[in-house]
Amino acid sequence: MNITVLLTILDEIAPPALAAAWDNCGVQVAGLARDITRVAVALDPQPETVAACLDFGAEFVLTHHPLYLTPKAPKVEGEYVRVLRLVLGKGAWLFAAHTTLDAVPGGPAFWLGRELGLTGTRVLEPCPGFEAGPGVPGFGEVGELPEPLTVTALAQRLSALTGREVIQVIGPRPERVRTVAYCGGSGGDLIGLAAGMKADAYVTGDVKYHQALMAETLVFDVGHFSLEEEMVRRLAQDLSGRLGPQGVEVRFFPGRDPYVAYAAGPCPQGLRT
Repeated sequence: MNITVLLTILDEIAPPALAAAWDNCGVQVAGLARDITRVAVALDPQPETVAACLDFGAEFVLTHHPLYLTPKAPKVEGEYVRVLRLVLGKGAWLFAAHTTLDAVPGGPAFWLGRELGLTGTRVLEPCPGFEAGPGVPGFGEVGELPEPLTVTALAQRLSALTGREVIQVIGPRPERVRTVAYCGGSGGDLIGLAAGMKADAYVTGDVKYHQALMAETLVFDVGHFSLEEEMVRRLAQDLSGRLGPQGVEVRFFPGRDPYVAYAAGPCPQGLRT
């Protein structure tokens, strides 16, 4: 597949116009390859992940998180320079679909809502210039569960869907949860929006201490990694369906959650049946 065709397809999947003002989406490193036969997909452009992608023979590496947010000179040894060496040494492309992917209505970022069977969904934070409503681009969504769940039952469901054995539970605990909001990645600053939209529970990652103290609704912090790793896996599946018939092999490369939970003994509190 010609590189210009692939870039056009990616712009359709993750429209550049949806990028947040602070973000760096799109081409991170321009490669030399013009004919793309293998595409590698991963969450983070970590050196070990990029090396595995290139060992696969990928001429094009697609990640969710960008290599950098602001341009910087490669003058200090570190992961940034190591990735540059790897990609440039192979003449490969490095491309990031970050907030451009997060905000696509019905896109892979909204997999959790589909798995939970949420109905009547509406966007949590619309992109600038858009008003809240069905099918509007934006970050996160809120909707209703098919039937109310206890906090424990919802926690167990989230654990099964994300593969997380440890989930942080924050804020007030209602007897039943019917309306659920969520936002992948780092969504602690949207807790107030979720509460304002009458969500009984909000699911996200990277909730800070003071955000937790001020939470007016139940919050499940399942970590930044779990929601987005699954999102990127599903993106790879979608790309494989689109590009496979055109002779392009797409492979997903699992990432590594940098957080490891260590339990020194029985937990004095928690959600137990």
